[in-house]
Amino acid sequence: MTSQRAGTISEQILSRKCDRDVRAGDIAVCRVDTVVGTDGSGPMAIDYFERMNGRALFDPSRVYFSLDHYAPPDTAATRAFHERIRAFAARYGATVFDVGEGISHQILVERGLVQAGDLLVGADSHAVTCGALNAFAIGVGSSDLAAAMLTGAVWLRVPESIRIDLTGSRPHGLAAKDIGLEIVGLLGSEGANYQAIEFAGEASSDLPLDDRLVLSNLMVEAGAKAAIFEHDRVTAAYLADRGGVRGEPVQPGPDARYARTMTIELARLTPRLARPHAPDNVAPVSETGDVSVQMVFIGTCTGGRVVDFHEAREAFDRAGGTIAPGLQLVLTPASREVHDRLLADGTLDRFIRAGAIVTTAGCGACCGTSGVIPGDGMTVLSTANRNFKARMGNQTASIYLASPAVCGEAAAIGRIPANPRTREPENPRT
Repeated sequence: MTSQRAGTISEQILSRKCDRDVRAGDIAVCRVDTVVGTDGSGPMAIDYFERMNGRALFDPSRVYFSLDHYAPPDTAATRAFHERIRAFAARYGATVFDVGEGISHQILVERGLVQAGDLLVGADSHAVTCGALNAFAIGVGSSDLAAAMLTGAVWLRVPESIRIDLTGSRPHGLAAKDIGLEIVGLLGSEGANYQAIEFAGEASSDLPLDDRLVLSNLMVEAGAKAAIFEHDRVTAAYLADRGGVRGEPVQPGPDARYARTMTIELARLTPRLARPHAPDNVAPVSETGDVSVQMVFIGTCTGGRVVDFHEAREAFDRAGGTIAPGLQLVLTPASREVHDRLLADGTLDRFIRAGAIVTTAGCGACCGTSGVIPGDGMTVLSTANRNFKARMGNQTASIYLASPAVCGEAAAIGRIPANPRTREPENPRT
């Protein structure tokens, strides 16, 4: 049954987790449902756990580690990170998603390990992705992760909330990435600092789960603490298909108070991109000018799901189906499940025959710790969520962010398309 308590979604979830009524600005110590570390954050969290004299995990069945940032490890040091995490997990009973299983938050969503109304803490800022399932999911530092592993609790200040109403009819060819970049551009990189974003509006309920994951993920680029969708038929259907509905869905109460409300009219939007070197440096693709690209990266937690690769493939084929001379096309599925589905339906074979490089499922080239690193002075077009200087491992590269379809077309024509070709998809997202 969906909760009808008072307050915003965040306030309701946190009130439930600390057994008292809390509102924005209150300090609360809350029970956590899920704790997840990565190979980038896990070793330091283990250090803190040991310094806290940790002898056991609060609940081993709720603690996970994902080896996704160094997948596979590229140095002896990063290999040692993996061995330390494996040894810790074996000793205390935590679960490890090993190299090749994929990105932490993608795996949790796929396997039904996040439920509506949950409180999830992860030592990866993009753990906010899981808020698409009506959960309060946040990124924390390694010391807070260690404390949560030990005690099963986290302390935080209850955030104010921003309500974003998505309205109007979504034009065909408008990607979730376009919507997310538009919002980040409007808010700015600090416009939602330590605030929770709640997505609402009639167009919000029409978004499939994959698109909701993209929007929740991108909101951390505006500083958001969490980014949550209301629970509806889409949430329920997805969770039912992924192991069953076990959580307690939450809707905003009639008295919910918001720091601000934004309305995004989808009918007015066109494809967007983020220009170097900030995710909030957003502009319409049509206003970018003639920009040639030497590398296209399709993958990560904002562009590495099955539907993303399908959209990229369709755009690539419409634009000629051949990789532009001198261009490097790199693909990184977000998880093993995604990889296997793309292998089964021929998508990966199609790209490989064209000359693309397919890397191990995980974060890949996104953060420059694994996968293919851009060459000096390269211009990169990427489906990722960040384009800071040196983000992909080379500070001389310039990174643009765009949707999978725009990236797919660019891979064939060798430049950012001035007017991206779009058409009604054969199998619309539902």
